Parts: sequence; C-alpha cells; structure tokens
Amino acid sequence: MIWNPDGSTAELSGNGTRIAARWLARRSGEDSVRIRVGPREVSARLQGHQVELDVGEVTVGEPETLDVGEELEFTPVSVGNPHAVIQLVPNRDDLLRLGPLVENHERFPERTNVQLVRVDGPHELTVGVWERGAGETLSSGTSSVAAAAAAVARGWCQSPVTVHLAGGDLTVELADGEATLTGPAEEICTVELSEEFAL
Repeated sequence: MIWNPDGSTAELSGNGTRIAARWLARRSGEDSVRIRVGPREVSARLQGHQVELDVGEVTVGEPETLDVGEELEFTPVSVGNPHAVIQLVPNRDDLLRLGPLVENHERFPERTNVQLVRVDGPHELTVGVWERGAGETLSSGTSSVAAAAAAVARGWCQSPVTVHLAGGDLTVELADGEATLTGPAEEICTVELSEEFAL
C-alpha cells in the first residue's frame, strides 16, 4: 500500500516501486525481482545503482480541453493511475497555480496527477509535477512515464525519452503500449528493527 501525504492511497508509484525493488533485491541477493502493487505485478532489474522497472501497460487518450478559468489542452494518460499532461513551460508559479485546479477538476472524479511539459528535443523533456494527494513533487516515476507516453503519442518525441525533473533524470522506453522506467536508487541509511517491532 502506498500512502500520499494527505492520507489518500496511490494505485502505483514508479519511484516508490523502484526503491522497494532495490531494497528487496539487496536483501534477497537477486538482481531481478517481482513486486505486486495493487492489481499490477511488475518486474525490476538492478544494473549497478540503476533500477529498471517494467511498468506495464500505458494508455494515452485523445487530447481534451479543460476550463479552469482559462482553457488548457491536456492529454489524459493512465499508468494504472490517472495523469493530465499539459504542454506548457514548467515554471513553478504555473505549477502551483494550475496543479490544484486540474487535480480537483470535476473531469477527474478520483482526482489526477498533473504534468507541465516542455519538449527539449526528439528524446528529451523537462517536466514539472503536481501529484494527486501530495502537491508539488521533485520527482515522479509514473508522471515521467505519462509525460513521455503523451509526448511519443502526440509526435513531440520518440522513445527512449530522458525526462528532466527537479529531483534528477529518469529514462522512459515505450514499446507496444508498455513502458520501462529506469533511474538511480541508492540506499542512504539502514534502520534495523528489533524483533519486538519487526513484522
């Protein structure tokens, strides 16, 4: 189960799952692991400090227009969780202003994650992320996948896509409607529980 800061739960976390995969792989001694996240079972492989995650099916919808006091064109994407990808230079003021308006719009009864996307080249995007239930976020795996999938579907980019986020870069590869997400995951501290508290 993945909890957001507001207490809601998320269907999938790309970065969270990569971190869990690294933790599990280190403790099991395996370079490849499988993890169930909600209804999805995903596989991950370790390559040094990089974790490659098979995210699974990604669905990109047709562009739509949303009225949030101004008209915004967005591309709906499902990565097992909902996303609204907007091609707009991702400056922080716009992200903080538009993120909550789009997240909570009636078009999205379960709310949505929001990405502001700038196309930097045929294999490169800069993305600002507003996460459903969390707000402004420095890095998001599923948002990176959603932005890359929308960019490829709309003809803005070609796979693989390097996604530049405030918290670092991730790589998304898309093929046959499925995505692979690759990025670093490093253990920065270890906390051992006593047997009294261990699950």
